[in-house]
Amino acid sequence: MVNLNIDFNGLKLKNPVLTASGTFGYGLEFEDFVDLSRLGGFIVKGTTLLHREGNPYPRMAETAAGMLNAVGLQNKGVKVFCDDIYPKIEHLNTNIFVNVSGSTVDDYVATAEMINELTNIPAIELNISCPNVKEGGMAFGTSCASAEEVVKAVRQVYKKHLMVKLSPNVTDIVSIAQAVENQGADSVSLVNTFLGMAIDAKTRKPKLSTITGGLSGSAIKPIALRMVWQVAKAVKIPVCGLGGIMTAEDAIEFFLAGASCIQVGTANFIEPDATIKILEGIEYYCKKYGVKDINELIGSLRS
Repeated sequence: MVNLNIDFNGLKLKNPVLTASGTFGYGLEFEDFVDLSRLGGFIVKGTTLLHREGNPYPRMAETAAGMLNAVGLQNKGVKVFCDDIYPKIEHLNTNIFVNVSGSTVDDYVATAEMINELTNIPAIELNISCPNVKEGGMAFGTSCASAEEVVKAVRQVYKKHLMVKLSPNVTDIVSIAQAVENQGADSVSLVNTFLGMAIDAKTRKPKLSTITGGLSGSAIKPIALRMVWQVAKAVKIPVCGLGGIMTAEDAIEFFLAGASCIQVGTANFIEPDATIKILEGIEYYCKKYGVKDINELIGSLRS
């Protein structure tokens, strides 16, 4: 038997496989394909204080080695989540994270405060890649000062596990990670999508209504892996790695780079049961190479 249990800074995970926000709905959409109780946890789609329609269509485009999306955080708001969706998922035997997004610090605080009251939600993932409308639209996660501001404010009202999702669209992701750690983050997840675009050469028009969007999938894995490695060496809190994880071998690489757990995102669109295949592949790898405890792999990259 291989021990796959992870102590994620006090949050107990039965294994290190989670799902990435925005790729797994509210979990219920995947029940026909995945035994949700087998996952270490799943992260529900981005939740905001108020209802959001999202961006106009088209808002997704396939690329050669991944996909672009500009969904725009479409959701019905945190009150609907608490009143209508939470009762349908609270019984699930796994860790449920809620991805929290906002346009102002007050938005983040109010949303986190409501989720804090939900008994069977042990953690939130704070998405600081959102544009700060009071600062001209620059994302909270692109400067240490704004990242610190929102994490500090949420930490004051949110009493459970606080994971902060970092944007890769910065010059120094290590400094941002250290900044949120200093303000009380329990962990960080990285990376979010990279800013990209696609053009239809026949029509000479952009493939997304917003022109640019977030690039995910295999194309970003080498950069995501590098960033996870850099951050894991620089902070004391655990790291959740994501970005182009399509196979068990991809996941193992993130563990070796220092990630304590991983998130599967774009792969869910290609194979709805990708998470289970990756989980089984991790266990197979451990047995093949004589790894009795998954924790032996974390940060064990050989130079």
